[in-house]
Amino acid sequence: MHCILFYDIVDDYIERRAAFRSEHLALAKQAYERGDLVMGGALADPVDGVVIVFRGPTIDAAEAFAKADPYVKNGLVKSWRVRKWTTVIGEGASAL
Repeated sequence: MHCILFYDIVDDYIERRAAFRSEHLALAKQAYERGDLVMGGALADPVDGVVIVFRGPTIDAAEAFAKADPYVKNGLVKSWRVRKWTTVIGEGASAL
């Protein structure tokens, strides 16, 4: 199963993230190396959100990531949510 973690970010996200970026990327790298995180990044033009794709049997890894993320803890993320994603084509798709 895949799920997507969505972040709604503050207006000055780009300016404020530098102080927490190393810690955020280390958390992401750990999740990636465990096989939980598939890919992620900020939306562009405009930068007004973040999307992170997770893979696993439940949404627990995505929720745990958000709760531990320094961007969330330090107010760069106004709100976040996790949605299950039914994937039907591509590497690792979970349904046909």
